Amino acid sequence: MSSIAATVEPLFAVSHLSKRYGENTVVDDLSFEIAAGECLGVIGPNGAGKTTTIRMCLGQSVPDAGSITAFGLSMPLDALAIKAQLGVVSQLDTLDPDFSCAENLLVYGRYFGMHSAQIRERIPALLAFASLTGKATAKPGELSGGMKRRLSLARSLVNNPRLLLLDEPTTGLDPQARHLMWERLQLLLQEGKSILLTTHFMDEAERLCTRLLVLDHGKKIAEGRPRDLISQHLEPDVVEVYGVGAMALVDGPLKALAARVEVSGETVFFYTQDAKPLLQALGAQPQLRTLHRPANLEDLFLKLTGRQIREDA
Repeated sequence: MSSIAATVEPLFAVSHLSKRYGENTVVDDLSFEIAAGECLGVIGPNGAGKTTTIRMCLGQSVPDAGSITAFGLSMPLDALAIKAQLGVVSQLDTLDPDFSCAENLLVYGRYFGMHSAQIRERIPALLAFASLTGKATAKPGELSGGMKRRLSLARSLVNNPRLLLLDEPTTGLDPQARHLMWERLQLLLQEGKSILLTTHFMDEAERLCTRLLVLDHGKKIAEGRPRDLISQHLEPDVVEVYGVGAMALVDGPLKALAARVEVSGETVFFYTQDAKPLLQALGAQPQLRTLHRPANLEDLFLKLTGRQIREDA
């Protein structure tokens, strides 16, 4: 008896994508897929190739090799038809400062060939979604940073897209504004939208993303569900130690109680399978401050890409 497994075509697929600028390879043989209703997060240090990848996915930059398909269509051949089903929030504010919030939505909708009446019918719900109902006649210059980002998100939904491409959508926002954006993105996922999200916030990635893609120097170095990646690459327990004498622990006898020891600034990080013996030993040195916690995505990011600060690409 034989059976044929049903296969579901990905909503969006990138295959062996490469992009060079002169001698510098910015994206190097990158492949990934996005399923319907999924949030794929792309994380990596500055210069890892995240924004260049987004630009190629939008047809704004032509790859040197590889292919991009979306909704059964091919980029850049079918760029207009693909873009009609995409919503985009870029890093930079691209709102028109001369138009009100409602007018920004109206004008943007016209780029998709939508009739004014159709757009006007959608505007109240979009402003309500962005918690901007009372700001319909306000111009972007009168809005806070969080309000502007929510308006950008609402604008990206004018054409009722199947897939949202969000390039660091919460950068520069305070914690309250970020949490409100996360709430709105969760609602979109619950409605069945798909999201491709680049971010520098590891808590954002863990909260929103179904799967993660870790890039470094243009290459994919890891891919998987956030908790799976953490368990695959990290010890479960982390003990952070700082204070007078902490640096002496790096090459001291307590090093044997951890699988790995790393230093960042004035803090020593002990990565261990079992933190109890280490915490007991540290208890004999009350001048030291300790923090015991489970391993997280930030630990994963730093292990895979390093702790050295990189300049913007």
